[in-house]
Formats: sequence, C-alpha cells, structure tokens
Amino acid sequence: MKKDISSRKDIHFIITEFYKKLTADAEMHPFFDEIVKQNHLEQHIDVIADFWQDILLHTNSYKNNVLQKHLDFDKKVRFKKEHFAKWLLFLTTTINDAFEGQNAQNMIDRANSIAMVMQVKFKLYD
Repeated sequence: MKKDISSRKDIHFIITEFYKKLTADAEMHPFFDEIVKQNHLEQHIDVIADFWQDILLHTNSYKNNVLQKHLDFDKKVRFKKEHFAKWLLFLTTTINDAFEGQNAQNMIDRANSIAMVMQVKFKLYD
C-alpha cells in the first residue's frame, strides 16, 4: 500500500519527478527552457513545493501570486488547452505512481481546479 503525502519531502519528491517529465517533453519544455538554461530548476522546484506545501499542509511559505506569474509568462510562451491537459496528466500520474490517500487526492483535485481557473483566465476553457 502506498502512503499519503504527509511532508514537504513528499511534495518535493512529487514536484521533482513531475518536472523531470515536463522538461523531457518537447511540447512542454519551452515553458522551462529559460529556467533550465539559467540553472534555476532546483530553485523553481523549491518555490513550487512551497506552493503545494501551503495548500496540502496548511503552511505559509509561498509568497507569490501564482496566477499573475502565469499571466505574465503567457506573454513569452503562449499557453494552450493542450498544455494544461498534459500538465494535469503528468502531475496526476506522478502523484498516483507514489502516493494514495486524502492529501494525494486533494493535490489532484486542486490541480484540476487551478488548471480550470487558469484556462478561464487565458480564455481557453469552454
């Protein structure tokens, strides 16, 4: 039986494995090209882990506006509906491969909600 997500270490593991999939995918790599080239991927993973830690473990670590960050980035690399579908698939697969339980399901549910809101904001959701 798999364990549930219960620590920052678990979240960091998920985000690290998730980003391995994202950066290896030709369609998704352009979103991370600059971060990889500047050797800032680990720092970025830590920031994303802060975001999910706040959601799942009720901490107060993330200090940015996640929606605004993506709205700003959309000016450089345009988001498409397919990107959100792939993002959700990779994240859900990563979570389900290693974890199960309420926090794992909460992370999946919240990711779906975030993707829907972002698609609405990008006028991609129909």
